[in-house]
Amino acid sequence: MARVLVIGGGIAGLWAAVKATDAGHTVELVTKAELAEGNTRYAQGGIAAALFPDDSAERHFADTIDAGAGLADPAAVRVLVDEGPDRVRDLIRFGVAFDRGESGLERGLEAAHSRARILHAGGDATGAAIEHALVATVRRRAVAIDEQTMLVDLLVEGGRVVGAQLLGASGAVVERRADAVVLATGGSGCLFRHTTNPAVATGDGVAAAWRAGARVADLEFTQFHPTALAAPGTPLISEAVRGEGAVLRDASGRRFLLDVDARGELAPRDVVARAVWRRSLEQGGAPVLLDATSLGGAELARRFPGLDAVVRAAGFDWAREPVPVTPAAHYAMGGVATDLDGRTSLPGLFAVGEVARTGVHGANRLASNSLLEAAVFADRAVRAITASESSARPAGADGDESATAGVPGRPSEFVAGAPGRPSEFVHGAPVDRDELQALMWSHVGLERDEAGLAEASARLDAWSAPEPGDHRSAEDRNLLDLARLTVAAARARRASCGAHFRTDDPALDLVLPIELEREAA
Repeated sequence: MARVLVIGGGIAGLWAAVKATDAGHTVELVTKAELAEGNTRYAQGGIAAALFPDDSAERHFADTIDAGAGLADPAAVRVLVDEGPDRVRDLIRFGVAFDRGESGLERGLEAAHSRARILHAGGDATGAAIEHALVATVRRRAVAIDEQTMLVDLLVEGGRVVGAQLLGASGAVVERRADAVVLATGGSGCLFRHTTNPAVATGDGVAAAWRAGARVADLEFTQFHPTALAAPGTPLISEAVRGEGAVLRDASGRRFLLDVDARGELAPRDVVARAVWRRSLEQGGAPVLLDATSLGGAELARRFPGLDAVVRAAGFDWAREPVPVTPAAHYAMGGVATDLDGRTSLPGLFAVGEVARTGVHGANRLASNSLLEAAVFADRAVRAITASESSARPAGADGDESATAGVPGRPSEFVAGAPGRPSEFVHGAPVDRDELQALMWSHVGLERDEAGLAEASARLDAWSAPEPGDHRSAEDRNLLDLARLTVAAARARRASCGAHFRTDDPALDLVLPIELEREAA
């Protein structure tokens, strides 16, 4: 059987490690922080799946396609909604205790869903419950676990990924050889000044895959969550709160979302986030207010115990008064391009979870599809690794129709080797993370235009990346590479589409993904 190196400790990495071990492979799991740290732990809303009699995979499919603003890949979405219910049942078998009521599993409604289908655990602690159950499951398996160990670069020999360079807490770089490497490193929310993501979300897997020569796509599509608490740390206030009846009001107390979209607070996230952003600008920067007072203190504490504690700790009594909210970077729809089995364009390399661009989310992710995507495609990736012929060929290889089926769009015509090419920028000033995040927020945030993107590109090109001597410097190198690629992708897509909104060309409708490619050294 294969030696499998899994990099990342969220739901995607844990799932891959469990299933690969059960399939008889030798598995090493590497995680940059503690095993339980990562975006999965902080997921509040829940996991979406068509499990109830009044719902269907067809409805879930239609909702996902609609939210994706024309760019979701139907083949990938079909896999997600058809296999999703079984993966949720697997989670229950792994020990996830989803909330139950008198009639069985409880379910919530979130934006752009036509049915209440969101399962949750601990009220608003779904991610933590899933992480806890999967960590316990991994620890019961014969999995070698390396914590505080970060991906530096992938090892490529003869055009195939054969392992990775890893950086431990001591600062020593070591090599790990493997027959298959599974990237599950999560997203890149730390590209932006305001984010709901934890500090580990620095885009390490996407940057390393690109440096190795893998195709990456749709990096211009960053989802900004509309309701982060306008308080230090911008803690997320789950969309599920609006699903239960909370509404958004401007500084005068007026509910304004219905003027923007008939679905109001439950319109797709990109619509709501931009509406919140614009209304805040229109009222001189004063934050929009989330009014959850209709739910009452007892229900807020019961349904959202974690959020209730966070909001009250920030000094707000949301049972009595609306609380200030602001958009914040939340999720990366783009990433390393994969097929329907997690294969990337480099043989031996798989990508699952937020690091991957499967095509499921298109230009705007449907709420609570992220945990489901991670489970579904991690499961498929392990099955592909187990099939010897599947792990021997890259996605997009000549004559391999199944490998290309899940990667829609044209062959890459946009080669982004220039943005981020280290040899071209070694003489620049060292990158400053705070300045980079501020630049990305102001010029590559909820609304963009060519002037701002061009300025961002010039400033990014003037910086140089540090040599990766510790976790901080390695992260800074990844953030700079990824920032350059994101700006290049945003400039290449001149149309507004989903989460990518160009104020200078809002009417043009392009439907092909922007892919970025770098030749392997």
